[in-house]
This record gives sequence, C-alpha cells and structure tokens, in this order.
Amino acid sequence: MRDVVFQPLSETESLVISADNSGGVGEKEHDLVHVPYETVAYFGLRVALMELLAVGAEPVSVVIQNFNDEAVWERLEAGVQKVFHEAGIGSVPVTGSTESNFRLLQSATGFICIGKVNTKNIRIGVTPEHAKLAVIGKPLVGEEVLTDQEHVAPLSLFYKLLHTKGVYEIVPVGSKGIEHELKGLALANRREVDLPAKGTLDLKKSAGPSTCFIMSYSPEIETELKKICRHYFYAV
Repeated sequence: MRDVVFQPLSETESLVISADNSGGVGEKEHDLVHVPYETVAYFGLRVALMELLAVGAEPVSVVIQNFNDEAVWERLEAGVQKVFHEAGIGSVPVTGSTESNFRLLQSATGFICIGKVNTKNIRIGVTPEHAKLAVIGKPLVGEEVLTDQEHVAPLSLFYKLLHTKGVYEIVPVGSKGIEHELKGLALANRREVDLPAKGTLDLKKSAGPSTCFIMSYSPEIETELKKICRHYFYAV
C-alpha cells in the first residue's frame, strides 16, 4: 500500500527503505528532459525522502546510483543536500556507486533513502472515519515540473504539515496518480473514499517526482490548513 519496505530491527524499531530513479533526465545529448544533475538529484531524493518521512521514519543514510559520469558526483550530492536543507533536516551521510566502465547515451540515476522508525509511530492506517482529505500541490510530470514550479508542493510545506497537530496521514503521489493513492489510503484505513466526478485536478495524471501529496486531517483545523497551504490546497 506504500512505497517503502519495513525491516524489523527489534521489538520497538524498524528499518525503513524507500527509493526512486530517473532515466533520460539529465545533461546528455539524448536525454528526453534536459536539466542539471543537481536538479535530477533534488527531485529524485525528494520522492524517496517524502515516502520515508510520511510513514514516520527519520533518515539515517542515502545511497546514490550514478550511471552518468564520475565527474557529476559532486553535483548529484549537492542536489541531495539541498533536499535536506529545504526540509530543515541536518546533513545525512551519503554513499553510492558510479558506473565508470561504460558510457551510457542517456542519463540514469537512482536514489535509496534509509531510515528508522519506532513501531508505535508508524503513520499508516491512522486516519479516523471523520477525517477530511485534501491534495496539496498539482500533479505535474516531465517539463511541467520545471515550467510550473509555482504549483509544485514545497518540501518545506510537506515537512511542516507532517508536524502539524490534527494532520493524520500524508501520502506522496507518484506516477500512478491521485486516484490510485486515494484508494490505497482508503484501503489502509478500511474506509470508503468518494472520488469527485469532476474537479480542478486530474486524478489519474502522473505526479512525476511527487509534485503533490494527499493529506488526511481533522475538520477542526481546515481553516488553519488553508492558510498554511494557500494556493496549494485542493479539497477532495
């Protein structure tokens, strides 16, 4: 139901692993989307980190799989550190590997985020029946992520909402779209979700590097949340 793996470490603590990757995105001639490698790393790790934080875990390490060139490693790591800075999280150790034997025609990069969580703090299936739902940000993919950045939900906002009293669960939206994640959230909470027949957002569209996320929250804080989220807030 969620894009993470839990590996028990003890009776009270689990290791949590999340991942994301991109292909054909970077600075090579044959790439489909041309962006600096700092940007590739920023959006790639952003997804993996959001998945990790959303279930209640704290990151302890990052792994970069670099199939581009050894010369771009520092730029990839700079993009990674930008993510942690925006989220207000201290520096996290980074390791990884670079394909240096063969040169690919297109860019390819992978990111793994490893964290830990206290079992009692896992934020899955904790949305009560009376909760309301909203989407924060718009689903964007490809070039849209660069040309419509004003509708990409900021990582700083994501982190703030995670620590806002009355917010129950947050689910990053990926390539399968809002509708898929809404159904997963409903299943995890053994409840029904009424999908709007027509609205401002395309519920089936890919959200690329998690440019939006779903939030379940107490109706009592809706006014406060709308002020915090501003134009990113879309009621479901």
